[in-house]
Amino acid sequence: MKAIMVVGTTSHAGKSFLTAALCRIMARQGWRVTPFKGQNMALNAYVTATGGEIGYAQAVQAWAAGVIPRVEMNPILLKPQGDMTSQLILKGNAVGTTKASEYYERYFDLGWEAIEDSLYRLSLEFDLVVCEGAGSPAEINLKHRDLTNMRIAKYLNAPTILVVDIDRGGAFAHVIGTLELLEPEERSLIKGIVINKFRGHIELLTSGIEWLEKRTGIPVLGVIPWTKQLFPAEDSLDLLDRNSYQPNRDLNIAIIRLPRIANFTDFDPLEAEPTISIKYVNIKESLGHPDAVIIPGSKTTIADLLALRKSGMAEQIKEYADAGGTVLGICGGFQMLGQRIVDPEGFEGESGDYLGLNLIPLTTVLAMNKIARQRQVISKFPQAGLPIDGYEIHQGRSRLITPKGKETEGDYYPIFEDPGLGIVDHTQSIWGCYLHGLFDNGPWRRAWLNHLRKQRGMSSLPTGVANYREQRESVLNALADLVEKNLNLKPIISSSY
Repeated sequence: MKAIMVVGTTSHAGKSFLTAALCRIMARQGWRVTPFKGQNMALNAYVTATGGEIGYAQAVQAWAAGVIPRVEMNPILLKPQGDMTSQLILKGNAVGTTKASEYYERYFDLGWEAIEDSLYRLSLEFDLVVCEGAGSPAEINLKHRDLTNMRIAKYLNAPTILVVDIDRGGAFAHVIGTLELLEPEERSLIKGIVINKFRGHIELLTSGIEWLEKRTGIPVLGVIPWTKQLFPAEDSLDLLDRNSYQPNRDLNIAIIRLPRIANFTDFDPLEAEPTISIKYVNIKESLGHPDAVIIPGSKTTIADLLALRKSGMAEQIKEYADAGGTVLGICGGFQMLGQRIVDPEGFEGESGDYLGLNLIPLTTVLAMNKIARQRQVISKFPQAGLPIDGYEIHQGRSRLITPKGKETEGDYYPIFEDPGLGIVDHTQSIWGCYLHGLFDNGPWRRAWLNHLRKQRGMSSLPTGVANYREQRESVLNALADLVEKNLNLKPIISSSY
């Protein structure tokens, strides 16, 4: 199978972005192309049509390639959940939890089998795979257990691109150090260097590029300028760059930055709204007076709920809600809004019964079997009849409870035709749902924003807008155009024939 590999000198260097751009470029040239990442560690996940979990970045790369995301594109997904443990997702299914110290002994051989099988299955349908590495390929203390960098490049004999983030400084040292720590057979696969996130005049970089090429004997394929284009991220490092607070915009929305925030890509469509300012608020910060507060998903809902209480953020959120503020909880955030979260078997650590924020009379019980599925439903609030696409990933089962112990709707109403998927109170101030990707639905997103605007005496925005996937297509095309314009990919593409 023909292959291209993308590795980085560090995390956050631009591997996911470059892999997606290459998938779009090669697809536009007529290749049947698929993305691949052997092992991913991320809390941003997507659910495929078959109900399997993969990294969200690989789903975006699949869309860039013009194909449907599938579990073979990311056969191993590790979802960190604290105390040096992670939930292991193998070929889309949760198979248990593992400590970092145990992972190599228990799962390395099984993981490599999953990688080989996935690559074989992909080879039956595609003629080019664009592989993404993880972190750095030169972590010498971890190379014996590395399932996703140069081990895969060697297995596929893939011409490899080394990408470096110049914006954070030390780019030349990162490149030289990485190459020095690779084995000769690994270094021989590095066919090009890409300098990413460059700000300034390219003339000032020319002498450095010439020195780097002479020192390494490897061509610099090009320099990618720093761009404001929003690209879905893999991990919370990206949140350091994502606050888009603009004091002159119509609405200010605060998103609580939970310690183990998950699926914050849910909010990419909000960040793309020109009338919205988004601020990710650390739990130790002051909440302020935003127009809405969103509690996102979490890999460890109970631990993050306890962190909210300890930091004082829980009390701030309750005071904000009591004053009439709008609060939306998604997935783990939805569970936190309730009265109780019960973990009878200790799936998230110690078994117990934990008090929630008590903004909704909801009880959630954590269960062994995870719910992971795509959903297509019809909305009831804030506007009835809108078709909604999204996906669920959760282990809790939630229900409304009256003080007498009977299930009821009472002053709470289902947001969708499926009452178990989400509820809103009668004032439409407290919202909670299990649906990831909710804001991707353009008409629903605008209807929800118009509810906020109406409360503040603002005129409504048009609701006849396309879903975010169309905007994402424009972003992917723009990123591919940017890469094509600034990189000479001939050494890589010719090596892959």
